[in-house]
Amino acid sequence: MNKHINNHINFIEFPSKSRDDLQKSRKFYQDIFGWSFKEWGDDYIDTGDSGIPCGINADPAHKSSASLAVIYVEELEKIREKIISSGGKISREIFAFPGGRRFHYIDPAGNELAVWSDK
Repeated sequence: MNKHINNHINFIEFPSKSRDDLQKSRKFYQDIFGWSFKEWGDDYIDTGDSGIPCGINADPAHKSSASLAVIYVEELEKIREKIISSGGKISREIFAFPGGRRFHYIDPAGNELAVWSDK
């Protein structure tokens, strides 16, 4: 059974200024809320203990400048085309990551979001 719901926000990603700040954030959330984290290299951690799963990204080449809501979809390319035809702008083209593929876009109000699929 697929645990992801099509067209729903199912992940939030927070930027971190540095690897050191990422580790400080990890300790902060562990100490306060008891969250545990999985490491994905030196620059990225995530947790499922937060209600909506979330990650903290310190990779300067791949992190957003602000918190990033991530929407799950079943048809990544189809949604990409719909975003473009509806006035959205692609800010990061489709790329692969452990678990799937995603892209980032800017909505008409100037907010950056991401769309991902495990397909």
